[in-house]
Order: sequence, then structure tokens, then C-alpha cells
Amino acid sequence: MHKSKKPIGFWSAVSMGIGAMVGAGIFALLGEASAISGSAVYISFIIGGIIALFSGYSLGKLGARYPSSGGIIEYLSQSYGVGFFTGTMGVILYFAAIISLSLIAKAFGNYAVTFLPATENLKIWQILFSSGIIILLVLLNLEGAKDVALLERITVGIKFAILTSLSIAGIIFLNPKLLSPSYYPPGNDIFFSLAITFFAFEGFRVITNTAEDMPNPSETLPKAMMTAIVLVMLLYVAIAFAVFGNLPVEQVIAAKDFALAEAALPIFGQIGFSVVAITALIATASSINANLYAVTNVTYQLAKDGELPSVFGKPIAHSREGLLVSGVLIIILSLLFDLSEIAAIGSISILFVHTVTHVGHLKIISETGGSRFLVFIAAILSFIAMILAIVYVSMVLNHVVYILAGVVLVALITETSLRKFVKREIKPRVI
Repeated sequence: MHKSKKPIGFWSAVSMGIGAMVGAGIFALLGEASAISGSAVYISFIIGGIIALFSGYSLGKLGARYPSSGGIIEYLSQSYGVGFFTGTMGVILYFAAIISLSLIAKAFGNYAVTFLPATENLKIWQILFSSGIIILLVLLNLEGAKDVALLERITVGIKFAILTSLSIAGIIFLNPKLLSPSYYPPGNDIFFSLAITFFAFEGFRVITNTAEDMPNPSETLPKAMMTAIVLVMLLYVAIAFAVFGNLPVEQVIAAKDFALAEAALPIFGQIGFSVVAITALIATASSINANLYAVTNVTYQLAKDGELPSVFGKPIAHSREGLLVSGVLIIILSLLFDLSEIAAIGSISILFVHTVTHVGHLKIISETGGSRFLVFIAAILSFIAMILAIVYVSMVLNHVVYILAGVVLVALITETSLRKFVKREIKPRVI
């Protein structure tokens, strides 16, 4: 009975972290990232992984001290107290999570239509597949955390094995000339590609939301966080070598949404293409599944302590009505933006929230027992990556800057409205 109440152990947490990270980021955005940093995209993955590791250290220490299903929202309320700022940040974090999920749903649809014959109706089918997977996984998540954890361990095992096999085969057959530094773009482009590649790591934060379902979060949470990030960083770098060691950059960019499947063609033929495409479907579905669990907990935390309408807190089956409301919002956003736009909006939003969270951690570091130096580095790296991403989108996707400003404005209006009409505030759950 005790085990059923605390279903998330070390490997379940690691699996959920990997499941949330290894989704649309690597399958759908490799082409987008290579358009910026070319065959040097692996360097961008390494930099993104290092930023994620420092952030993971900071969040892991916070999670160990304040085990709460609210994750980052709990840490913000502990650092900044109850007030307008914490509430606004909570709303921004929720928006960022929904935006990220809309990208993953869109990626699922893009891979699903590769199995259909080319017709004029592919766009409609893409929308149907994207919306359908959200509806299916919302229904699954209503069964509760135990089923979520079990599914994650199965799907993560499948996709990790296939991606590892593709990486090893790709590295064995790679053409060293294709990876020559002479083909690399200017150094600043590699840093600019963080606007895309950091999205491939941002899912690690879902581990913080599992704290209340862990038997021993103070020990399990930090270890699970770092393990998941390291494993994913190694996988991404290996995949980048495999892809760009077998395909010219132009071909990767041309393949766009199915670049990984395209990379399997010269090594394994059409069967390889199909296997990787199927793996992409499993990976994106797994990523939606893991992230939905976090969004459910975040919305529940917000509702319980005051930042979203009470409809989010009403139980349905073993979960909350907020899951259904979130599902509707995800579907709407997946119809409004394309992949590169969503990745940039999601990355910048998450980097902003991380920066604020790490700065807040410095205020209460005596409580967490963390290293002031390492948390400071986490804050600085997140801030620099955010600025680089903003500079890039202002040059290439300048309308994204206005969308980001709109997200902040909507968050401010939402927070103001809730405080004025509902008269509730976020309150720390852990004393």
C-alpha cells in the first residue's frame, strides 16, 4: 500500500526526465538547429547540456529541501515570498510548459504523416494526429502517477535503445570529412543555436514535480536529475555525430522535421527510415506523457494555493480537471505557431524562469545547503543563454519578440485579475 502512494523511484524519475527531454527537441528540431550552426550542432548540444547540468544542480538542491509537486513554483514562493512577482512567474511557467507541449504535439503529427502517401490533405492529417495524441494521453494521465511511471520506463527503454543503435551505427560508418571544422559556421552562430537546442533539454525540470511521489526525495531527486541530463547529453552528441557524419548539412536542413529518419536511410535503408520514424512517434508521445504529468501537478499546485481558477483543482478519476483544460490550450497553440517559433518562445521563457529561480535560490541557499558558487554559475549561464537567444530571434524571427512580450503581458493581466477578483495567492507548501 505504501508503495502505491509513492510510485516514483530513482529509475522512474530518471525515465520521466529522459522521456520529457528526448522528444520533439532531438527529433523535430535537429534540422532547425543545423540551419544555424551546421555540422557544429553537437557543440551547441554540449553547451546546452552544461547549462542544464548547472540548472539541474540548483533545482535538485531546491527539490531536496522543498519536495513539492509544484516544483519550480514552490521554489519561487520560498525565495520571493507570497506576492505579485511570484504569482506572475508561476503563470509564465505554466504558459511555457503549455507552449513546449504544443511543439511536441506538432512534431508527433509531422512524423505521423510521413507514413501517409503525399496528398493535398497532409496538413489536415497532421492537425488530426497532433490533436489526437494530446486527447489520448490526457485520458491516460487521468489514471494517475503509477501508470505514468510504468509507461515511461517502457517507452524510454525502447527509444533509448533504438537511438543508441542508430548513433553507434552512424558513428561506425561516418565520413570524417563531413565533420571537418572547415565546414563550421562563425562561432557566434553556434551560441545562437542555443535558442533551438536548449529546448531539447528543458524537459528535465519535470523531475522536480515528482518529488511528492518519491519515497526519499532528498536523496533521489538530485541524483535522478543529474543522471537524466548526463545520459541525454551523451545521446544528443552521439546522434549529432551520426547524423552529420553521414549527411551533408544541406540534406539535413532539407529533411527538416524528419532529419533523424533521413540519417538512417544511407545506413539501414527504407526499413531504417521507418524504424526511426516509429521511434519518433514513441518518443514524442512519451515526452507529452511525462510533461503532462508535470503540467497537471503545476496547475494543481497553482489552483490549490491560489493562482488559477478553482476548476483546475477538481478531481477527475485520479487526477485533476486542470489536465483537460491544459489539453485544450495545447491543441490551440499547436495550431497557431510553427516549430521554430515554439522552440524559441519555449526556450527563452524557460531560461528566464530558470534565471529567476537560481537568483532566488541564492537568497535561501543556507536552507538548501547548496554551493553558492555553483548556483551563481547556473544563474549566469541561464541568463547569458537567454540573452543570446533573444538577440538571435530579434534578427531572424523578430515577431517572436512581440509574442514573448505578449506572453509576459498576458501573465501580468492574469495575475492582476486573479489577485483582484479571486483574492488568492501562491503560498509555500513546505515549511
